[in-house]
Amino acid sequence: MTALVTLILPMAASSANLPKTAEASEQSPSGKVVETMNSGGYTYAKLGKNGKTTWVAFETKQVRVGDALSFENCSAMKDSQSKSLNRKFDLIYFCQQSSTGAAAAKPAMMAAKKSSGSDGAAAAPQPKIKVDKATGPNAYTIEQLFAKSAALNGKQVVVKGQVVKVSPRIMSRNWIHLQDGSGNAKKKNDLVVTSTELPRVGEVVTASGILAKDKDFGGGYKYSVIIEKGGFKK
Repeated sequence: MTALVTLILPMAASSANLPKTAEASEQSPSGKVVETMNSGGYTYAKLGKNGKTTWVAFETKQVRVGDALSFENCSAMKDSQSKSLNRKFDLIYFCQQSSTGAAAAKPAMMAAKKSSGSDGAAAAPQPKIKVDKATGPNAYTIEQLFAKSAALNGKQVVVKGQVVKVSPRIMSRNWIHLQDGSGNAKKKNDLVVTSTELPRVGEVVTASGILAKDKDFGGGYKYSVIIEKGGFKK
């Protein structure tokens, strides 16, 4: 019991008793969780390894102190302010996915696995979501965007939906998944918007941007419809 208390000492404790912060060059952080919390649609975890600590943030996932986590190709952010935690991180890595337990000790094997691609990244349909169509010029439902993608390719569009998933800081952009209750056919109810902005999961937003049809980012990430350079209004 004493060992556990030592692991989760708050940040306010004397830094003399804590390991030094990891270097900013580490883009694939790994280690054992020494502190963790969930807030604002993210899991924050402080990882300890070789006498150093590293903060990471990723899509909400159940982790516990003592779990081993491993990440690949994370994006580092300095002086990152978390409004939901009311806390500033001198350095934090935003990561897409994590592995726990024995798998975390074998990052090379993880990297060799075939990517699940855009199909694996898609958010599951949310049956209780029902969002009214946006108003004004170039406004469509998600179902309409998929149905009219050929005619709308390369054009400015507007769509209103609920944020059901976010994947931050991947390829220098954020990936926001929207659903509005329309488009129940397979792969036609979850719309991805890429943006430098980052709305929170659960928010209902109006997004505007350029529609792209059959966009292929490589690595299995292909989108029959995606909105790029998106902006958001609540």
